[in-house]
Amino acid sequence: MNWAGPEFVLAIIAISTGGWVINNWIRARHGYALEDEWGGKTDRADQEAYAKLREENAFLRDQLDKTHQRLANVEAIVTDSGFDISRQIEALRPAQEKMQ
Repeated sequence: MNWAGPEFVLAIIAISTGGWVINNWIRARHGYALEDEWGGKTDRADQEAYAKLREENAFLRDQLDKTHQRLANVEAIVTDSGFDISRQIEALRPAQEKMQ
């Protein structure tokens, strides 16, 4: 390879440009800010939408935690030895048969 020829300079330019394109493609794919031609950062246009989604996600996680706590309370009530649903249902059956 001729180190002083234009092919070497063009190869360096092509490799640098290719690396920059691949770097920005990876950054865009994973949601990071992109580099512009002068080394500055360009934020994505949909950052506000992501902030709203994060806020909604936090709200929904809080609601889910509350639901899990309520379900745990209901399970504790149902599995409590003093709470016998089948006995109460059987106690109601003769009353229903008398009514018919």
